[in-house]
Amino acid sequence: MPGTITTTTTELPDSRVRLDVEVAPEAVEKELRSAAQALGRDLKIAGFRKGHVPPQVVLQRVGREAVLDEAVRRALPNWYEEALNEARLATVGDPSVQLGDLPDKGSPLSFSIEVGIRPPAKLGEYKGLEVGRREPKVSKDEVDAEIRRLQESLASLETVEREARSGDFVVIDFIGRIDGEAFEGGEGRGYPLELGSGRFIPGFEEQLEGVKAGDTRDVKVTFPDDYGAEQVAGKDAVFEVSVKEVKEKRLPELDDDFAGEAGGFDSLDELRADIESKLRQSEARAIEQEFRQAAVDAAVATATVDLPHELVHAKAHEMWHETAHRMQHQGVDPARYLQLIGKDEEELVTEAEPEAEQAIKRESVLAAIVEAEGIEVSDDEAFDALRDTATRASENVNEDALRRSFERAKEEGRDDVLREDIAMRKAVDLLVESAKPIPLEQAKAREKLWTPEKEASEKPSQIWTPGS
Repeated sequence: MPGTITTTTTELPDSRVRLDVEVAPEAVEKELRSAAQALGRDLKIAGFRKGHVPPQVVLQRVGREAVLDEAVRRALPNWYEEALNEARLATVGDPSVQLGDLPDKGSPLSFSIEVGIRPPAKLGEYKGLEVGRREPKVSKDEVDAEIRRLQESLASLETVEREARSGDFVVIDFIGRIDGEAFEGGEGRGYPLELGSGRFIPGFEEQLEGVKAGDTRDVKVTFPDDYGAEQVAGKDAVFEVSVKEVKEKRLPELDDDFAGEAGGFDSLDELRADIESKLRQSEARAIEQEFRQAAVDAAVATATVDLPHELVHAKAHEMWHETAHRMQHQGVDPARYLQLIGKDEEELVTEAEPEAEQAIKRESVLAAIVEAEGIEVSDDEAFDALRDTATRASENVNEDALRRSFERAKEEGRDDVLREDIAMRKAVDLLVESAKPIPLEQAKAREKLWTPEKEASEKPSQIWTPGS
């Protein structure tokens, strides 16, 4: 709701600010009614059907203060975001929020936010900088590796009567026991296992070499201490394995027929040429991304950014939280990941500080270039970027609905992040277009040369060094 938030910003030392926020009384009352309505869906009160208790009755029974406390808890994240949009702050790290007393009816709600902000950069030279760029190279070995991958994908499995050896597939039934008791996940039927693939517990596959169809064998293993299932990690187990079949993997001949089956080509030479071309295109895209980042880092190396350690540490924490969120989205438990690598969160965050410092410097320098060059983003550019993002997320994008959403975001000031992202990309384009590519070996050699300026930039108190 536009206009419901008023903010006052006070600058603090070490690139921090305090944001004093007031939420308008009508916005507080609206959230109060919404919370009462939500609570009313779960209350059972005589004379009212469940889920249909009016908000005013909820307020009478539960009490205004208790409902208001729930309302503020629910609404505070949105008010926080609205306050940051209102103040136009580029924050770094997690905020500290101090909530005032719950207001009386007709009074505003007050709270304050203390948070780190992106520090300003004093630009040095940033146009026409010499930047290392490597040439795309695709070796015969890389092409051969892709050919082998295709060959493996088209391999056939043929049942054989001989003993199994590494590289064969064995079709097995198995049941595992620890101290004589079967355990969850330790049983399988008709499972095709490639010997030598390393897919099973260490030592399991090796003990099946030499078996034939119809054989039964006890396989004794010890689960690794860092095994994913904690209930079996580090324990000894015995698997009773019944071998149903032994299958030999037979690779197709690398000839013109293979080229036709693998990609519809008339000859193996044509297939190899196509693979090389695609690898070269992929390499060129990777080099372009490297060059763009190197151009930004070259501009960072000539700029001055005052970075308190607390801000760098906060950024490193923010980066870890983003990584942990991606892990959870992919079904990986961050706590389990930390356990597997033998580190706690604070160790990982401390190790990430150099990367966090460079990330802040890049953002600060690009923001300064946007301001120095007067880079602006039109509504059409912003909407096109929003549409591209929506199209990547879903094939069915309603253009009219997306346009209405964009217009609402503009009205509520929620398009600033999108516009800043586009403006910074335009700043990177400016750096790349003006940069002078030099051989990567020449750029690396220069980094090793001693200069008074470089010595000053590599004092122990400053983690980042040019080219890192």
